[in-house]
Amino acid sequence: MSKKILVAYFSASGTTALTAKNLAEVVGADLYEIRPAVPYTHADLDWMNKKSRSSMEMNNRSGRPALADTDADIAAYDVVFVGFPIWWYVAPTIINTFLESYDFSGKTIVPFATSGGSGMGKTNEGLEKSCPGAKLAAGKLLNGVSAAEMKIWAESVL
Repeated sequence: MSKKILVAYFSASGTTALTAKNLAEVVGADLYEIRPAVPYTHADLDWMNKKSRSSMEMNNRSGRPALADTDADIAAYDVVFVGFPIWWYVAPTIINTFLESYDFSGKTIVPFATSGGSGMGKTNEGLEKSCPGAKLAAGKLLNGVSAAEMKIWAESVL
């Protein structure tokens, strides 16, 4: 039996969206966009401003930004790649919202990220409590990774 795969992603600026589309194509997966109920503006993403929306969300690790919808058919998939930009060395809290909105029991979750300069940091530690019963694979930064490299990595975690 072949595994049914979903690539779910949150993208604030479009970079992660492009990476997610490439990954979905490489692994033959369906694609799902994780969208905030209130879209982020450029000012919201100003990490230099301590009062910007993203800064305030990341300073409140227990906060959960609302999703625009929760209509992903997670039950239909065996493996879910979850993509996001790295914010403050971890996944944005909207990723916790997404994981906590569905039952991932028995599924494999594979984080992937894009970043302007930082690594995956403690990303998995920040996500594991949000997906009880799932296997959370080691994540990977996919900045500038070729389709061939992406395929080799994806197959190694499937």
